[in-house]
Amino acid sequence: MENFIAICRQRTTMSMDRFLNDLSFVPADKLTWRPTPTAKSALDIAAHCAGYSGAFASIISAGKFPSRVEDFLDPIQAAIESITTLEQAETILRKGIADTIAALDTVTPEQVGAMIEAPALGSTPFNFFLTLPARHLENHGAQIDYLQTCWGDLEVHF
Repeated sequence: MENFIAICRQRTTMSMDRFLNDLSFVPADKLTWRPTPTAKSALDIAAHCAGYSGAFASIISAGKFPSRVEDFLDPIQAAIESITTLEQAETILRKGIADTIAALDTVTPEQVGAMIEAPALGSTPFNFFLTLPARHLENHGAQIDYLQTCWGDLEVHF
């Protein structure tokens, strides 16, 4: 189980680095561009990832999901709404992921296989929340990649 936790730490860090790398190729004039009026821009996606990054840390460090969904979502929404620049998004994302890595360092092998109650999800394996920070960044990084193709950037950015 300790190896699983180490893999989660490594994957989370790598996913953040990849997300930020992809984001660095978004031209300044495209940062708030949306393919449709209801779609998210690259900045919106970055703010979303930043807002959630610290929330994942709170679940992992507490070893449980808050009893009310609002207790989880309200601080996230406040963080997202506070972000108006790419620099703010990156700073908050890096802090949240650093907090997530620190939280992963406190997880015991016994916790990895435990079940926790999560509103709207019910009884959920704790390891779902250990892998979520990386999967979240990977999924939203794919959104950034897609936006780049919309404005003609077809290069793979390593």
